Amino acid sequence: MSYSERHKTGDNAMHTTFQHKNIITMIEKNLKLPSPPAIAVHILNAVRKDEAPLTALGDVIAKDPALTAKMLKIANSGMFYSQGNISNIQRAMVVLGTDMIKNIALSFVISSDYRSNENSGFNMDRFWQKSVTTAVSAELLSRELNQQNNNIFVTGLLKDIGILVISQAKGDMYNNLINESDDNDSLIEAENNLYGFNHSQVGYALLNHWNLADDICEPILYHPCPDRAPDDHQQTAKILYFAGQLASLCRDYGAVTTAPILQGLLGKHFGLTEQQTYRLLDEAATKSNEIIKFFEIKSDEMVPYSVLLQQANAELTRINLSKEQMVLELNVARVKAERISCRLKESNARLRELVYRDGITGLYNHRYFHQTLDKELSRSKRYHSSLSLILFDLDHFKKINDRYGHPAGDVILMNIAKAVSSAVRPCDIVARYGGDEFAIILPETGVEGARVFASRLRRCIEGIATNHQDQIIYVTMSAGLTTTTPETREVTKDELILATDQALMLSKSSGRNQVSSLDMRHIES
Repeated sequence: MSYSERHKTGDNAMHTTFQHKNIITMIEKNLKLPSPPAIAVHILNAVRKDEAPLTALGDVIAKDPALTAKMLKIANSGMFYSQGNISNIQRAMVVLGTDMIKNIALSFVISSDYRSNENSGFNMDRFWQKSVTTAVSAELLSRELNQQNNNIFVTGLLKDIGILVISQAKGDMYNNLINESDDNDSLIEAENNLYGFNHSQVGYALLNHWNLADDICEPILYHPCPDRAPDDHQQTAKILYFAGQLASLCRDYGAVTTAPILQGLLGKHFGLTEQQTYRLLDEAATKSNEIIKFFEIKSDEMVPYSVLLQQANAELTRINLSKEQMVLELNVARVKAERISCRLKESNARLRELVYRDGITGLYNHRYFHQTLDKELSRSKRYHSSLSLILFDLDHFKKINDRYGHPAGDVILMNIAKAVSSAVRPCDIVARYGGDEFAIILPETGVEGARVFASRLRRCIEGIATNHQDQIIYVTMSAGLTTTTPETREVTKDELILATDQALMLSKSSGRNQVSSLDMRHIES
């Protein structure tokens, strides 16, 4: 699910909070968020109360000898303290600070707990190798920028924890999605298309459920699009984004060709010099190799950037291709590229429609809905025409899933989709908004026309009988609608969706199985 630009006004701040709550509610409907490890709860409780003594955290850690040993190793590492004379946890808290010790302890506890729940189709060691490398990269980048942030290491470590939650819930289907995605951006796009939410939002929901601090949760939520983060979390979100890029680079033996691009981006966004970025790329692999050992992760040694450059230069010297050989290879590559391009164009033409379709209902998906609503709203403004939006969901659908099972629920959704598709005009857009919620865009339709259509649709859905294993199942719907007309003040897409959602909530609170509408003319700007 994408986010609109966050404006710095009270109304939009409330809107952002409303969106966050919607994210958590939607994810909790689709996924079971696990509870935090027991020792993590004790660690958080030990530092949560202002009156808690400084020794409370040390006492919790000291009760676990294995955790204590790991903590002292990392505390004495060159990453956090180079003098190497910390012999107990209380001394570590004095030297490194309580917050830093708390977050390092949480990093060990959470990573250890999740590694014990490995599923066969998911490479847990590879995931945690990248997570630790991201944490190290975030710490190094934060220091390079002179940004004091005791939470940055654990925030970097948990940046992609939503991947684990979705993998445990969805199994092989999601694991295949991971393997087919080229990078984090393409994975998030695929998740949004398939589920209506992505792993950064799941990570935010999980850590919010665990009551972790906002300066950990919020940057994780916004790290795919740091520029959309609130001002107080924007820099951390940006650090997380580039820490993920650094981690990917450390695990890529082709880094000698891609590293200069990342160096340029680091210079552009953070003002770092070429020497600083070179050192950062080199230290990210070196320090990560050291820290990964403390987490007891099976991992191949990552090669520092400087070593990769030396190896690449040696290989170029050895090959010493002639000009004729290079021209020949380029011509062969060009012919192959042209053939591949033709095949890709044909494949893209076939797949373009599938990208915008929901897998169960065959309706347009959440992504296509947002793109189309933007276009239709702009068109209605340009031609001074009316535009109506309907949001509806099925009443008590969770109870139906619980009673008859999700296969029955899927059949009901497909029947509803067929009925709605048959009822609309060719110019109307019907989309599965998420879960059991649907959206209908009605171009050039006034409020009366939209209300008549929604009422007719409600009666239609009420009469649909779904036969599942010789049991007849009926459902009802609650709907909300809003209309923007030439006389309405200019409204944004988010304002239109929010007003329609409020109308839907009104239908639910008034007894369900009904249609409610809100007049956009009476909504304050």
